[in-house]
Amino acid sequence: MNALELLKNRVSIPKLRAPAPDQKLMDECYQAAMRAPDHGRLKPWRFIQISNDGLDRLGQLYLDAENFDAVKNQGEEVSEVRRQKLLSMPQRAPMIVVVVGRVEAHPKVPREEQFMAAGCAAYGLSVSLFAQGFGCMWRTGALAYHPVVKAGLELEESEEIVGYLYIGTADCTPKTPKPQQIEDFLTKWE
Repeated sequence: MNALELLKNRVSIPKLRAPAPDQKLMDECYQAAMRAPDHGRLKPWRFIQISNDGLDRLGQLYLDAENFDAVKNQGEEVSEVRRQKLLSMPQRAPMIVVVVGRVEAHPKVPREEQFMAAGCAAYGLSVSLFAQGFGCMWRTGALAYHPVVKAGLELEESEEIVGYLYIGTADCTPKTPKPQQIEDFLTKWE
């Protein structure tokens, strides 16, 4: 499949199973992701690759964040149902890559541009994996912005989670993308 067809047909895969890509392929995909547009050549991103026991640790980190909120807000304890959900969230895929945006003060490259570049790197990783036959689902949610999660993943003060890329082999039939009406998204100034 050529690059244009790949981009027109890429879809998110919500149900993933083992195997995940091996490290050699992941390294190739990281190289592709690092070709993201990058004003000032700052490389304002980094990746945290999580698999195996790391998925259990991430689930515990999610639970710790929710417990922190319950204590802070003097609320009820986390229910057993919610507890199990939090612990199992990372188990939706055999690998998760946390894409982290790293912002630095720069006279010509605003913060927003640096985060957009990190988002482009996340997309590049996603598309690279899709091109190699693997599924990927980009997720965020409140836990991506939670200070307990950020501390547990050892993020610096200037870093933010751009997204969690859940990665593995498709465990469902990918949806066929619907053609879009370009006119709905395009304004021409001629």
